[in-house]
Amino acid sequence: MCGIVGAIAKRNVVPILIGGLKRLEYRGYDSAGVAVVDGKDKGKLQRVRSTGRVAQLEKLSQAEHVSGELGIAHTLLYHYFPTKQDLIDRVYQEVVVQRWKPEWEELLNDPKISPEQKLLDFYIDYAQTILTFDFVRILIFSGLADKVISDRFFNLLQTTVIPKLIRETRRYCGIKGQKKPTSQEIEHLMGLHGGIFYLGIRRWIYGPSFRIDMSAPTQTDNEIVQERVTSYLLAAQSLFKKET
Repeated sequence: MCGIVGAIAKRNVVPILIGGLKRLEYRGYDSAGVAVVDGKDKGKLQRVRSTGRVAQLEKLSQAEHVSGELGIAHTLLYHYFPTKQDLIDRVYQEVVVQRWKPEWEELLNDPKISPEQKLLDFYIDYAQTILTFDFVRILIFSGLADKVISDRFFNLLQTTVIPKLIRETRRYCGIKGQKKPTSQEIEHLMGLHGGIFYLGIRRWIYGPSFRIDMSAPTQTDNEIVQERVTSYLLAAQSLFKKET
């Protein structure tokens, strides 16, 4: 799979080609290249290729003074992988597995820390570690397409931290039962989780187009996390009555 951009003009088309590739970044790729012909230099062909983000290709083309009035550019998705599944596995490994911290489960299992502090410490670190540009955009694209990566990620959540987060919520509410999480408990927790994920949406999806009134005091991400964790726990006390 690839994305292709072409351009012809009476000026250097490399910026046009690079701009086109940037518009294709949401589709995912592992490498990109540009080839141009300079009509002023006897039709000399210049080309430059790189792996990684388009920004790397842009810097390389500038460093090598690539210029031409006619050109083509493209991104490649499977160029360095035998199969699509190999690529998906590699993306999941780098975007999720390598960033996932076993310490999070240890934190949630520590009996010396209060439930409120556990949730706060977990979500602050989770937001800083997981909600990167690559992760947020890949998760959304996967959820809208084949769900392969998004399903694997949510299965990871469901088998590791979600049961522990619900257990700690029950501790906060004074509930001592060991029954399986109810659908209401899961939905309430995912409301919190979605609120934390919004921090990544605001930064990497909305971007500058979403403007907050800068004349008002602004909150840091950590302050927003703390506010949402507190609201979640207070609402849980109301929703889930203490067992006698």
